[in-house]
Amino acid sequence: MLVRQGARRSKRSRAVLRTAVGLALVLVVTGRGGPSGPNVSMAAPGGSTYTLMQMNLCLSGFAGCYRKVAYPTGVREAVARIRGAQPDAITLNEACLRDVAQIARRTGYHLRFSTVTSSGEPVACVRPGGRGRFGDAVLTKAPIERTDSHDFAAQAGREWRRWMCVTTRVGVDVCTAHLATRSARGTAGNDAQCAELAAILERRAATRTVVFGGDVNRGHPCAPRRAWTRTDRAADQSPGLQCVYGAGALRFPSVEVVPATHTDHDVLLVRAHLTRSRTGLRPHR
Repeated sequence: MLVRQGARRSKRSRAVLRTAVGLALVLVVTGRGGPSGPNVSMAAPGGSTYTLMQMNLCLSGFAGCYRKVAYPTGVREAVARIRGAQPDAITLNEACLRDVAQIARRTGYHLRFSTVTSSGEPVACVRPGGRGRFGDAVLTKAPIERTDSHDFAAQAGREWRRWMCVTTRVGVDVCTAHLATRSARGTAGNDAQCAELAAILERRAATRTVVFGGDVNRGHPCAPRRAWTRTDRAADQSPGLQCVYGAGALRFPSVEVVPATHTDHDVLLVRAHLTRSRTGLRPHR
């Protein structure tokens, strides 16, 4: 009898131990009870995840990278990436108005477009034509309340670069830009555009939550002084040139680079925790 009772107690002890180990594993897997590692966003009470997708689509028809687009396959690939990730916002560079309008319709996003000009004249997409003007775009799940878009003060070459910011109903400003390349003639223009972009984002971030996605054509960031920065430096194609910056109520960003076949840049996907209330800007990383 004593041996059988001891055996039952031993079985109960092992069962309790297994339960405790199982609970510990659940806590680790769900992110509770332990610190997060790099590029892991731990959800805090009272907030949600905000995801931004940055893509350079190379859709103009006159850039060398257009061979990879295999039009309209590049547009279909963009739609598939958006449907797969379901981001809150998408920033697009080297796009065409009718192509991005199609992308917005097929994915259910709100759209704003900023036309790029050549020496002040709008640029039209070619091969094929009829796709509308060339430029940059922002797509958002939330309705857009306001749009600001202007040329940079400094320009390099015939293609005049622009910036655009939209204010959404969820209290997040989404911005994009495609800066001049750092060629022999364009480096000074890129530096000046970078400084102007940082100042624009800094002013907006003083009172609002701001997220920026764009191709800045440089390895050094153009972020507001107190914003975090994530880049596509892990990309196989043109690494480090695309950036996402966040300030305000966006915290704990994680980054993912998704391969793209039909453009010369991979897709940059950044997820951040969006807190309910804005508690100030995080230090620059």
